[in-house]
Amino acid sequence: MTQIHELTAIELAAAISAGELSPVAVTDHYLRRTAELNDQVGAFYTVTPELAAEQARGPGKALARAADPAELPPLTGVPMPIKDLNMVAGVRQTLGSLAYENFVPDTDDYVVAKLKDAGVVITGKTSTPEFGLPCYTETRIGPPARTPWDLSRSAGGSSGGAAAAVAAGLAPAAQGSDGAGSIRIPASVCGLFGIKPSRGRVSGGPLAPDLLGFGVDGPIARTVADAALLLDVMTGNFPGDMYTQPPLPPGESFLGHASRPPGRLLIGRTLQRPVPGVDVHPDCVKAWDDASALLASLGHEVEDIAMPLGEDLVPFFETIYYTYATLTPVDPSQEQELLPLTRYLRKRGRATAAPDFLFAQAYMQFVTRPAVAALSAYDAILTPTLAQPPRPVGYFDEVDPAENFERQKRFTPWTAIYNVAGLPAVSVPLHWSAEGLPIGVMLAGRMGGEATLISLSAQLEEARPWRGRHPPIWGPPGR
Repeated sequence: MTQIHELTAIELAAAISAGELSPVAVTDHYLRRTAELNDQVGAFYTVTPELAAEQARGPGKALARAADPAELPPLTGVPMPIKDLNMVAGVRQTLGSLAYENFVPDTDDYVVAKLKDAGVVITGKTSTPEFGLPCYTETRIGPPARTPWDLSRSAGGSSGGAAAAVAAGLAPAAQGSDGAGSIRIPASVCGLFGIKPSRGRVSGGPLAPDLLGFGVDGPIARTVADAALLLDVMTGNFPGDMYTQPPLPPGESFLGHASRPPGRLLIGRTLQRPVPGVDVHPDCVKAWDDASALLASLGHEVEDIAMPLGEDLVPFFETIYYTYATLTPVDPSQEQELLPLTRYLRKRGRATAAPDFLFAQAYMQFVTRPAVAALSAYDAILTPTLAQPPRPVGYFDEVDPAENFERQKRFTPWTAIYNVAGLPAVSVPLHWSAEGLPIGVMLAGRMGGEATLISLSAQLEEARPWRGRHPPIWGPPGR
């Protein structure tokens, strides 16, 4: 017997539209699973049963009034959580920090408004590290976000709670955001598909500053099609956005590209990384090699290339990263409530002189312009998503903040490249280690080239399906 949480977001939307499932029953199912399992996986900081119940009743009324259910919003009645870096009016937003433990915004982020317009039922706010800074999700707000594949290991970050929720069957898909790998890292360690869109594809307004355009919202899902539909829903620009992307041609959608063959593509592959001192784990190399062979077997031309961004980029990226850590306002009396890593990053940021910040920005633009041109000679670039399998909970915090930061760099040496360049990138769950741990591979595309990545990823999904793979916490059939 198929359970509600075994259905994809698209299947849930279709069943609700056809009257086979009620939004209330679907929402209740996910809320029950969250109540049962959240303490184990640390996916949610805040659960919103009252809001979800109210929103779930609305689609039922809309369905009763609709002359044609196909005209309803595409995710009508489908439960979905929001990352706790994003504002939902009337719902607590902690930013993963005790300094914001009781903060309740009175407006929605633009991407949240778009998801509401698409008909989603918001079940809560997913866990994120303090201010979204590190690549793991361990805070004083709630339990650590753990990958459901091995509860002793981290779900990554900063969209760690979003990925844990989807992988554990607490949500069919989730909204996340990615400023240096924050969608692709948790997607990799949780065995999911995640999309970091092109710079400007999704508006970060009204409060989050665009600045250098490193960060962008995007989807985390169990299937390529679900992620593509979420990207369709999230896409769009608003007045004042510093970076924008043109829409797809009329009549096209990202979901449509999930069922469109990609054609024969030229794919460059490399293990070179700009972060020095990185040893790539054999499981990550094997996943990359296996993906290369699979791509070649599907008719694509795969060739080794040199990574056009080198170690000289790293100190300038760090300068900007430190400075970004100071963006979130904190009352001076609460600074000591921040985690040691956060205090370390903010101290480094405050010590950065404005000319140094501006020069770092200028230098990165100088080196990324030719790099983007070189990478754009290929339809896609293949690397491992991460240099190591999922790390144990506590691994990064067991050392002082400076070494913590170095460990993070060695764990994820490739992902931030595409935030700097603004290019789209996806993590694809093609490989599991002998220990049963998911090991993702990353494909990056040309600016605005999400459609190609989606078509290619869907082809890989068809060739090596992963939808039926679930962690033990998923539960036996009938649960």
